[in-house]
Amino acid sequence: MTLDDLHAAFELADDWEERYAILIDVGRKRAGLPESEQVEANIVRGCMSQVWMVAAVDDAGRLRVAADSDALIVRGLIGVLLLIIDGKTPAEVAQLDIAAEMDRLDLAQHVSPNRRNGLSAMVLRVKQLAAEQAA
Repeated sequence: MTLDDLHAAFELADDWEERYAILIDVGRKRAGLPESEQVEANIVRGCMSQVWMVAAVDDAGRLRVAADSDALIVRGLIGVLLLIIDGKTPAEVAQLDIAAEMDRLDLAQHVSPNRRNGLSAMVLRVKQLAAEQAA
């Protein structure tokens, strides 16, 4: 699924219950993170759910982030976040307005305040990982 596909699916959904189902499906379809990576050093601070995130740069110079969570909705939010940054270099991710992309999906208005805070923490962590990989 691409970010454009997700936008189209959200537009076709009748209500937010359907959008939540799509979001959960996005999370279910993406690869998780091996248990060996689900360690203290990879925890995203500021999330109520457990979230782990790691990053590397591939041979083409693109940032590749792998992440997982113990909560289905959060796994879906991670999936959306990864769709937004997919195929970009660390420098591009560092400059990207990820929050604006999330706003296009109207997610902030329809997730709980705690999940909104966790989403902000995940965006911040992606930016940090991008900066680390760019260095």
